[in-house]
Amino acid sequence: KNRYNMSYTKIEHYEKEYLDQHHDSALNVAEGVADQPVVNPYFVRRKRRTFTTDEYVEGILAGNITILAQAITLIESNNPTHYAQAQEIIERCLPHSGKSVRIGITGVPGAGKSSFIEAVGNMVTSLHHKLAVLAIDPSSERSGGSILGDKTRMESICHNPDIFVRPSPSAGSLGGVARKTRETIVLCEAAGFDVIFIETVGVGQSETAVHSMVDMFMMLQISGAGDELQGIKRGIMEMADMMVITKADGENITKAELAKAQYQGALHLFPLVEAGWRPQVYTCSSLLGTGLEEVWQGVEKYLEHIELNGYFTANRNRQNKYWMYETINETLKSSFYNNPEIEAKMAEVEQRVLEAKLSSFIAAKELLDIYFK
Repeated sequence: KNRYNMSYTKIEHYEKEYLDQHHDSALNVAEGVADQPVVNPYFVRRKRRTFTTDEYVEGILAGNITILAQAITLIESNNPTHYAQAQEIIERCLPHSGKSVRIGITGVPGAGKSSFIEAVGNMVTSLHHKLAVLAIDPSSERSGGSILGDKTRMESICHNPDIFVRPSPSAGSLGGVARKTRETIVLCEAAGFDVIFIETVGVGQSETAVHSMVDMFMMLQISGAGDELQGIKRGIMEMADMMVITKADGENITKAELAKAQYQGALHLFPLVEAGWRPQVYTCSSLLGTGLEEVWQGVEKYLEHIELNGYFTANRNRQNKYWMYETINETLKSSFYNNPEIEAKMAEVEQRVLEAKLSSFIAAKELLDIYFK
């Protein structure tokens, strides 16, 4: 090793002598410039302006999209100070809400939910409606943010001034429904949006969470994917107020019509729902724009039906009651786990359960006794 170091030192010495004698040699390296900073030294980060509650409410009622988006971010925040302000904003916007049609859109992965919403959205705004799209994305396990990026895939409607697209991470909530979606609906309605689309992650038993906040539950399905009636669970079909077979174009038209007949026959076997409505099946192509008008006419027929028989109001009242209890449950759960005494005791009790020194039920009782004492 020492011999190598000595040899290398000699080489450097001879190289330096050679370069001193031959300044024009190709081996001569210019000194260059000093390393430049990675961040622009002239860049000044502007601090986002914080609005007062009055400014938030005034901006939302005026239809200001920027303030609406910031208010929704405030609702989604876990900061206690943000929570208090968000609740005040919701309370003041509540009298101006409730004047929209809320439609939940679900379907198997790959059914074309985003493409369908993009195609229908442009058509709905042409009928002088204002549309808000709440796209629920599954949360990333690493960053906690949305990973599908629905807003980037709905390019045409993102530039439509009458459409507001808000992707929200599901934040680990059951069924991919964002925890604050219910409050977001209130703000969007107060901002003047009279049609609300709630796009979910996919089909699952927990899609009942979407059903509990919408007036109409629409399910998208594709044809040619094997046994048509095995593509979804019966529980989801029972909740659906309308079913749409997407991608009915090209060579898939015949398969789509066959799937439509099969689904229509299956839906007739189910008992009539409380709304007194027999779900209908439609076919459409988001690519070609065919069948979209028939789908929207079906939506209008359903809404007219439930408004005439009083189900629309009764359903809204039941949903308000449901979300009152859900909020109570969520607040109690958060209060329990954030209690300092519970946090200090939790690890010890959990370890005793893992070592089989304490049963799960007795452990839970011990912690609850500490909380309620």
